[in-house]
Amino acid sequence: MKYMLLIYGDEQAWTEAEREQCYVESTELAHQLQTSGQYLASLPLQPVSTATSVRVRDGRPMVTDGPFAEMREQLGGYFLVDAGNLDEAICIAARIPAARKGTVEIRPVVELPNLPAY
Repeated sequence: MKYMLLIYGDEQAWTEAEREQCYVESTELAHQLQTSGQYLASLPLQPVSTATSVRVRDGRPMVTDGPFAEMREQLGGYFLVDAGNLDEAICIAARIPAARKGTVEIRPVVELPNLPAY
């Protein structure tokens, strides 16, 4: 089963040194998951200030600077993993360094036929 591990946190809670260390540890985790055959993808996101939101209403796109909703915690990145079950996905999520200061939301992925492979 594939799971998307969505990493949320307060961008202001991290010093630059802490953020860089988090990236180092996250890269190490990605390599460990690759070795075990569980890694599919992961990336951090640029700050929420760089976000653009698009909504389509009455057939017309409406573009807004910033995220869709104001939140205390922002989506900061993700891991896409292949785990045997939810308990295994929880164990992986607990290893994500950003979970120490934020939240990792675990969502099972709906696998649609005929999508390009990743």
